Amino acid sequence: MSSSPSLRDLYIDPSSAWSFLPSAGSNSSNVPPSSLQPEPVAPAYQWSTRPAHNSIFDISPDLDLSEPSRANATRLAKALVASAVLQYSSTAIVMPWEVGKLLLQVQWVPRDTGEPEVVQVENAEEDNEDALSDTSNDNEAYFADPNAPPTPRTLHRTDEQGYVIRRSVLEEGTRPEYIIPVGRADGVFEMMKGLVRFRHEGWYSLWKGLFTSCLTEILSSTLQPFLDAFLQSLFFPSMSPFHQPPLILPVASHLITGFILSPLDLIRTRLIVQPFSSRFQRYSGPLDAFRQIARDEGGLKGMYLHPQLLIPTLLDNALRPIVSLALPGMIISRFTNANITEDTHPRVWSFAEFAGSCVGLFVTLPIETIRRRLQVQVRGTAEPMKGCVELRPKPYNGVVDAFWHILTEERSDLPIRYPTRPRRMSTANAKDQNEEEQEEPLERESWSRNSGLGQLYRGLGMRLGASAIIFVLALWSGGEEIDSGWTEI
Repeated sequence: MSSSPSLRDLYIDPSSAWSFLPSAGSNSSNVPPSSLQPEPVAPAYQWSTRPAHNSIFDISPDLDLSEPSRANATRLAKALVASAVLQYSSTAIVMPWEVGKLLLQVQWVPRDTGEPEVVQVENAEEDNEDALSDTSNDNEAYFADPNAPPTPRTLHRTDEQGYVIRRSVLEEGTRPEYIIPVGRADGVFEMMKGLVRFRHEGWYSLWKGLFTSCLTEILSSTLQPFLDAFLQSLFFPSMSPFHQPPLILPVASHLITGFILSPLDLIRTRLIVQPFSSRFQRYSGPLDAFRQIARDEGGLKGMYLHPQLLIPTLLDNALRPIVSLALPGMIISRFTNANITEDTHPRVWSFAEFAGSCVGLFVTLPIETIRRRLQVQVRGTAEPMKGCVELRPKPYNGVVDAFWHILTEERSDLPIRYPTRPRRMSTANAKDQNEEEQEEPLERESWSRNSGLGQLYRGLGMRLGASAIIFVLALWSGGEEIDSGWTEI
């Protein structure tokens, strides 16, 4: 006999099924015949008795809320605090880009800027003549009548009340000191640099509305899944969790969530647009903003049901989930015939989501821009809002009116070149400069100069870059193959 241990006792016939019933062995003779009848076959799959998944960002996986105790309450409080700190930190990281994008969206850049008059400096020969003429003027002033009224000299045109009329948004003298010069930022990063360098804004202005944004994100991420599960249990109570719910349910949950949180989004926009300097601020914080808007602009009914706020809110919160949920499947079905899902082909699905997000931006970004413009407008008895960027002096009448006026009265060729003072030069150089100035308007004439289409897509580059980063991260994390083997639990 061989000294090696035998493996014969460990052999299991593969045709035999798993059975958790007591085997009919040597004791089968003692069992009554009625018990030897075949037992009813159990279902192939039964729900596990594991505890429910902890949804607080997996920060405290050992948290068990089935049995209330003091230890569980302490762990729950720690998990909530950790999740709030995590959400606040992630919102603070992306907040500067959100502030720059929102300010670009609400900034009014008119097509007819009314180029301000520039006083041309004469050459050296004419300066000598001016010196001689000044001497003769002094002699005339010596013999002038001292009792004669002085000749008025008007530098700027004024209205009936004596206030200076602003002829152009490019005029430095008539521009309010809290407004950032218009047309110098052609992107989100340029607007961020403009905020930092502006004397009434500074570094801290990049985080305006941070608390309101963080609160909106926390409530949205909590309320939307709850509403989705509630709607699914209400309309499809017997649907298996392995089946995909209809598209209308997640769209409806996003729409209801955005509608409920629309006053917070309104307050966030107002806090970001107002000047950072306390001298020109209207709202000292989110609570003060809520109180003033409720007092002067129709209360909660005005915040929710005013047509200039309700219609863009419904459009914005409905188009976003439709684009993000429907476009990836449409792209896959258009270019492939295979049944591709997120679980079976994660790389292909990530690429479809990236393509869908890029295409969807061309639909959702104009609606978001129009919504921000209408949120800045005041209603009721409130005074016009002071913004740190140029705002349209006349209010829009609605979504269609705002879309039409942005296209027809604004320009997209940013940054705008401000007129500079010409230097002293000789007569020959002055002639060459006049020829260059005559050719310069011909070079600036383009479709972007006569169209405000670019104003509807401010922040598009930043959004595309963010989508590309998410796509790369999804590819990086989705490379691991899922183990298809069996594991005993």
